[in-house]
Amino acid sequence: MINETLEKAFNDQINAEFYSEYLYLSMYAYFDRMNLQGFKNWMDVQRQEERAHAMGLFQYLQDRGGKVTLDKIEQPKTNWESPLDVFEDVLKHEQLVTSKINALADVADSVKDRAAVSFLDWYIKEQVEEESNVSNVLKTLRLICNDKQCIYMLDKELAARTFTQPVIE
Repeated sequence: MINETLEKAFNDQINAEFYSEYLYLSMYAYFDRMNLQGFKNWMDVQRQEERAHAMGLFQYLQDRGGKVTLDKIEQPKTNWESPLDVFEDVLKHEQLVTSKINALADVADSVKDRAAVSFLDWYIKEQVEEESNVSNVLKTLRLICNDKQCIYMLDKELAARTFTQPVIE
């Protein structure tokens, strides 16, 4: 049976991951309105990843005999000024997620739950990759500013991103 404090922390993270999915779905809709199909695809892949992250935590909590408690999902932002503005928000959001994952790992450490610590190691590493991916797109967007030809080229590049179901251990 999982520690009650750790169970609550897992539930908080599960709900944060579902909010992330919701946020990326909102960004997906924004890019769809702009007819930027590659940017839309990038957000769709991101959305799928967040759902997989949430479900990995969800299943882990179930496997440990914990009770999953789903909360309401806050309404995400729906409008941005530009693709650059969107990706600046994405980076801030991923940095927030990183801090939440680290806080969850801190709880697992504090209650001396070695299995949870080991499990969460995957999420910690995943957040390094998440922030790096976003930072790379953001650097490109800052470089090209609002050059429409460059945005079009980046849109074509982002269309190539695909979702691969992660193996969360």
